[in-house]
Amino acid sequence: MEKYSQFRDRGSGISPFLPVTSQTSIIAKFLGLWAFMFRLPLLLTYCIAYFLVLDYLPLPQLLRKLQLWTLLGIPGIWWVDLQLDGVKRGSLSQQPASRFPRERAVIAAQFTSPIDAVYLAAIFDPIFVISYPKTRKVQRVSLFRAMTLALAQPNTTIPRTGLVTLSALLEQNPRRIIAVFPEMTTTNGKGILPLSPSLLSCPADVNIFPVSLRYTPPDITTPVPGAWVSFMWNLLSKPTHYIRVRVAEGVSNTSVATNGLTHDDMDKKVVGREDGGDALTPEEQRLLDHIGETLARLARNKRVGLTLHDKAAFVEAWAKKKK
Repeated sequence: MEKYSQFRDRGSGISPFLPVTSQTSIIAKFLGLWAFMFRLPLLLTYCIAYFLVLDYLPLPQLLRKLQLWTLLGIPGIWWVDLQLDGVKRGSLSQQPASRFPRERAVIAAQFTSPIDAVYLAAIFDPIFVISYPKTRKVQRVSLFRAMTLALAQPNTTIPRTGLVTLSALLEQNPRRIIAVFPEMTTTNGKGILPLSPSLLSCPADVNIFPVSLRYTPPDITTPVPGAWVSFMWNLLSKPTHYIRVRVAEGVSNTSVATNGLTHDDMDKKVVGREDGGDALTPEEQRLLDHIGETLARLARNKRVGLTLHDKAAFVEAWAKKKK
């Protein structure tokens, strides 16, 4: 769309904020309408039961994950291709335990859809957090909140309360995994946005695992806030959905040891630019660049220079077009 050419990355020409559409035949639309009408009440009923009742029950982790897989199964998410980056198929069981995110680890996940949070919860049962620009602190949220963030307005304002560093959160939950969406907002999966400096509050002895999720068909990505109707239609009208998941090898935040920062130092440190460039040391910038490049390689796309503020400007322009 020429009208939104200013929201293309200048280097690659990628437009990460435009919604993805899929062409279907009239017969496919008719069958999709039947599937949508059949699945919608099932999904709504199950979501109400899970998020209002089941999520608060002290159930075993295995049963909780089974409930989440049921939630994924209702819209037809049956096929998931999970692979470790650089590991041949069939040799997953031969890899060391440190090659896969386990307790006391951080996941840096690409953010494209509400399905991201549900899948991560079904596999890793993590603690979800929100990242913000210009700060290394994060805000802990529930699974439901993490899902709805995928269709929420981009938030460029840092909350005054409720923030904590990843180090402090890991100290409070030493046997849990923390899931971070460092891009801070959703894209259509075609580019990786500049990362939040929140990952820099991770201690040096904790691995950060870049994780990419790609969907086929790709129209269940939600780069436009509030597009619940189109998202639900694309999700429920297709017979099935395929997820390609790639997990990279974990990296450690060696910049903490290099700079001699304590947890209190990281609690106080706030960066200058939105991408954290003004106050970042070379070691810190290399870590964020490495994670960004890894996510781009896993997702088979490129890093883009468009920021969270560009997404907010795009949303404003998109809303004017719809009026």
